[in-house]
Amino acid sequence: MRRQLIQHSVFLLGLALMVSACFNEPNYSDTPEISFKQLSKFTLAAGGGVGQPRRDSVIVTIGFQDGSGDLGEDIRDTARINRTFGREAWGNYEIKTFQLVEGKYEELDLAVLNKLFFPRLTREGQRGAIEGTLDFSQIFAYQRNFRMTPVKFQIRIRDRAMRVSNVAESDTIHVPLSGR
Repeated sequence: MRRQLIQHSVFLLGLALMVSACFNEPNYSDTPEISFKQLSKFTLAAGGGVGQPRRDSVIVTIGFQDGSGDLGEDIRDTARINRTFGREAWGNYEIKTFQLVEGKYEELDLAVLNKLFFPRLTREGQRGAIEGTLDFSQIFAYQRNFRMTPVKFQIRIRDRAMRVSNVAESDTIHVPLSGR
């Protein structure tokens, strides 16, 4: 009987330790950290109407960790966005595109990608470490005189306290770009 009681106690102690280990909050930096996870490309058929060419949808996936959990913006709060990002060159998500030209990568200016925002990832007032993934999708259309060009992407994010993450760089992928 005593042996069963000891075995049962050891089992319960082990179970309690395992359960408590599941709830330990990670110790991430308050400055966001990101890493490149995946690059996917899907070719979308041409639309039924005139001027809707075939196009490639490229999805860049990054992983993130943040100790304070203050990632993302409420895009409906235009006053905060204007006050916080008004003079800034980028929002809370920055992606730069580089094309391979004569053996060297050169930045490709895609003006549409200047001020990007992703939504809040936690509720108002919620604090604590978070981690997960973010996907960004970009369309590259097959226009006249296109050529398949190797490109790669550099990404960084920032939190609501304006702390900027490291830069993550994607693999290379071929997309249709207009010839020059």
